[in-house]
Amino acid sequence: MTQTLVSLEGVSKAFGPIAALRDVSLAVAAGEIRGLCGENGAGKSTLMKVLMGLVRPDSGVIRIAGEPQTIRNPRHAQSLGLGLVAQELSLAPRLSIVDNIWLGGEETPLIYRMGKLRARARAALDALGAQDLDLDQPVLDLPIGQRQIVEIARLLARDARVLILDEPTATLSDVEIERLMRILKSLRAQGHAIIYISHRLGEVFDICDTVTVLRNGAHVSTGPAIGQTRESLIEDMLGRSFGEMYPAHEAGTAHRGGVAIEGLAVPGAVHHLSLFAPKGRITAIAGQIGSGAGAVNRALAGLEPSAQGLVLIDGEKLTLGSAPASAAANVLFVSDDRAVEGLFPDLTALDNFIAADLRAHATAGLLSWKGARALGLEIARKVGLSEARLGSRASTLSGGNQQKLLFGRALARETPGVLLMNEPTRGVDVGARADIYRLMRDLCARGWTLIMTTSELEEVVGMADLVYSMYRGRIVKRREGEEIDLTAILTDITHPMKDEAAA
Repeated sequence: MTQTLVSLEGVSKAFGPIAALRDVSLAVAAGEIRGLCGENGAGKSTLMKVLMGLVRPDSGVIRIAGEPQTIRNPRHAQSLGLGLVAQELSLAPRLSIVDNIWLGGEETPLIYRMGKLRARARAALDALGAQDLDLDQPVLDLPIGQRQIVEIARLLARDARVLILDEPTATLSDVEIERLMRILKSLRAQGHAIIYISHRLGEVFDICDTVTVLRNGAHVSTGPAIGQTRESLIEDMLGRSFGEMYPAHEAGTAHRGGVAIEGLAVPGAVHHLSLFAPKGRITAIAGQIGSGAGAVNRALAGLEPSAQGLVLIDGEKLTLGSAPASAAANVLFVSDDRAVEGLFPDLTALDNFIAADLRAHATAGLLSWKGARALGLEIARKVGLSEARLGSRASTLSGGNQQKLLFGRALARETPGVLLMNEPTRGVDVGARADIYRLMRDLCARGWTLIMTTSELEEVVGMADLVYSMYRGRIVKRREGEEIDLTAILTDITHPMKDEAAA
């Protein structure tokens, strides 16, 4: 029989009156990849913190290789063969690869540049197919995909048999994702147990042997991945039907105008691109990472100084290369990196709602906090944010609620404009995605022009009224209505016809 490497039995944990975990049981065997799914707040992170000794459970039993353990701290978890690769990587960028592999390790002596430790680090990297990485190379010089390999090598060098990966592909390119999947399959074949946490359900079905779903801190289901459907998994996660995920594409009121782009060029990214995004509709620009799709929205937002071409918004010319000019034209941008380019993390949710349009809430240069709060309450209700959260710092909110702050800025505008969205649901759980999709449709009904880029083709098919597929900086296909098909779009963006790709 296959050995169970880690198990939790009847684990519960409460923070004050809030029950984060309620009688949760989970067991993962050697040579198994277990998917762990659930909305933000379902209990996934708390459960992993319990395993890593960061949180002490109120009740329950943890067994490692069959032996009951009280895990005191992360170093103790490491000694038991447990390892975590968090969504936010924990590497020291200015240190070398070998330094990072042994930094904070239980076995690391005061003077640790020893042949034995270097050999183990080299062996761990080689086992992951990273023979090309130089142990003395600074991590700062590595792309994000190779940094993640170093994180995994750190665990292998320390003899981790149970690997926990939290949203491991959130910032990876398709090529890097494929490499990671090969690595995980190799580790499974070597007898490791892997707990794989992801909001990307396609990956869960591709890589996982079994899937466990948590909801509201409780265990909902566990079963073979091969026996489930995307619809049934989402229903377990949400507690409601899959049909409620994507709102209907209603025709609504006809709106005149939109965004017309002619001959847009961004050096090294976009080549002579032309398209039309109608008002009151969602236009998706589909393409792989590196296709130039994201650069189109960044150019319209004024974030590409070298952008050239003609852009008309409702017939009015937009000045390219100027973020203030785009903002003045009522063009809002939702970045794929909301922490750096979207939010004011240390300001409150209310401050973030009104930050992009302070003049609308000021008289003679003085802010009207009474008016701003009244608007904040209204917007919070529309986006589904608890009123009690208006005074919370943005950095303390979940990924889904942070994204709602960015969409709330558009809802706060009286005049419809253009909303540009790069990866609008990145790092957002399934439940919050349904809320964001509803907000997108609400903005369409109000007369906004929405232009979306996303690497998740299911999102394209579920939300877009019009799709432009990009390949190597050029539009290769336009699809609308019933032509919007997942397989066809995937073909467009990966293997376009030669004459289309060269057009």
